[in-house]
Amino acid sequence: MSSLLSTSSSISRKKYDVFLSFRGEDTRKNFTDHLYDALKRSGIITFRDDPKLETGEEIAPELLKAIQQSWCSVIIFSETYAFSGWCLEELAEIVQQKNVNGHKVYPIFYYVDPSDLRKQKEKVEEAFAKHEERYKEEKDRIQKWRNALTQVANIKGWHLHNRHESEFIGDIVKKISAKLCQTYPIVQDELVGISLRLEELYSKINIGEDDVRIIGICGMGGIGKTTLARIVYTQMSPHFEGKSFAADIREVSNKCGLVPLQKQLLSQILPDKCFNFFNVHEGNAIISHKLSSKKVLVVLDDVDNVQHLKCLVGKRDWFSLGSRIIVTTRDEHLLRSYRIDDVYKPRTLNPINALRLFNLKAFDSDTVPKYDFIELSKHIVHYVDGLPLALEVLGSFLYGRDIMQWRSAIERLKQESNKEILKTLRISFDGLEEKEKNIFLDIACFFNREKKDLVMKVLDGCDFFPNIGIDVLIKKSLIKVDDNQYLWMHALLQEMGRKIVEEKCVDEPGKRCRLWKERDVHHVLTKTTATEVIEGMIINNKSMWGGYEVNEVFCIESVVKPPIYYVNLAVRL
Repeated sequence: MSSLLSTSSSISRKKYDVFLSFRGEDTRKNFTDHLYDALKRSGIITFRDDPKLETGEEIAPELLKAIQQSWCSVIIFSETYAFSGWCLEELAEIVQQKNVNGHKVYPIFYYVDPSDLRKQKEKVEEAFAKHEERYKEEKDRIQKWRNALTQVANIKGWHLHNRHESEFIGDIVKKISAKLCQTYPIVQDELVGISLRLEELYSKINIGEDDVRIIGICGMGGIGKTTLARIVYTQMSPHFEGKSFAADIREVSNKCGLVPLQKQLLSQILPDKCFNFFNVHEGNAIISHKLSSKKVLVVLDDVDNVQHLKCLVGKRDWFSLGSRIIVTTRDEHLLRSYRIDDVYKPRTLNPINALRLFNLKAFDSDTVPKYDFIELSKHIVHYVDGLPLALEVLGSFLYGRDIMQWRSAIERLKQESNKEILKTLRISFDGLEEKEKNIFLDIACFFNREKKDLVMKVLDGCDFFPNIGIDVLIKKSLIKVDDNQYLWMHALLQEMGRKIVEEKCVDEPGKRCRLWKERDVHHVLTKTTATEVIEGMIINNKSMWGGYEVNEVFCIESVVKPPIYYVNLAVRL
């Protein structure tokens, strides 16, 4: 798969997806006919030769051209396949295209043993004896056929064995559909780290299944949900009768309501129709009526309210069998409450792919940059912790700048993050209820990478209802709980949370609700500038407190009013 993806940016769409090679008298009116119909129903453009072409001993030029115009060949090896010089000539051309142009080859062994084909014994041996008798003066041609047969018989293929043909054909169509989806062109920088993500996502979409399926792509802001959805939409579109990509649904619905989005959905799938309605209930009725007989692909991007789903995709019976609905969101609970079929959660990029993506944006190349920039690039990649949006934004910002400007920018990042990145991340925070906001800020300021049980104990004492609150933050992709039950928040989300606190009062720490920097705590306690706004602080230096060990829950009433409660190094007032 990765090899497919690494080259797909240079692939132009072929005229045919599949070329079927088969022996007409063996399988045309049964297995091949059923396979062809199944491929066609799945939207796979398949070339099957016309029986009228099968005249004379020489292969028709149309067939050779069709092989060259196909992305792959499916070869049905049946009992008398090797007896046909026509079939063997097709096979030789297929192998030629495979070796020279990367043409994909998928053999089906239809009641034949591949070892008989490889070793060319039994009926295959008998077939070649006849060919050698017929083409006595064309030894090179015979050898070409033998070589092609051996090469293809060595490819891992599909075996019918004792399976039901309908089930067998269904599996073949699924596998070809999945492979085809990854062949359509993608922008080069979107390829970085995308191979595994697409493989995992396509396994959930399962395009070959004849059902209506709703799949969610869920993760924090900037993780690449929309990028993934756009790639899948581009690659899968040819397999559907209609398609619609509704972008920025949260923002559009807030500004314009849901009716324009319903009209957009209908107009993209049925471009020749005109739709006039003025409320979502009418829109629901029209969508369910007009699209119920169409196999469609719909992407709903940036959904944050279950009403978006109810008004745009409603129930599964609004769409024909084989339809796929893909929903991107930051809120996993929204997806689960709608009873979707599956959820895919993209991960941040690993350090190698993160550096490649950053280099593409900063240097127009995913290779190693000039020596002076290597360490600086690694520093930035470490800072953003694999978040694709941040890599792209910072890489683009630093593009074309000199080494001194890079260093200055990195120093500035230590003081304040890029506004574009923070704006994207803050969307999830702004949608929280007040208690969840407080829990998020406490974790960002005090409890990132602390034991979950410890944090729950502190927050429970603050009447924040952490059992439900922490689950909300997890479902909204703002925190995670690792295998060892430690809370984990992405470094940029943590920085965003701390920035929100600092913005309350830039000049005077005593007027902020949370203090985590030692200099701010020291300033507040020594200058007696604490106000009742302060809700918590971190003490890293026990000398501030006259030598007290800060590792138990206890209270000191003499320093700040109201009393300060401590758990480890975190303090709640």
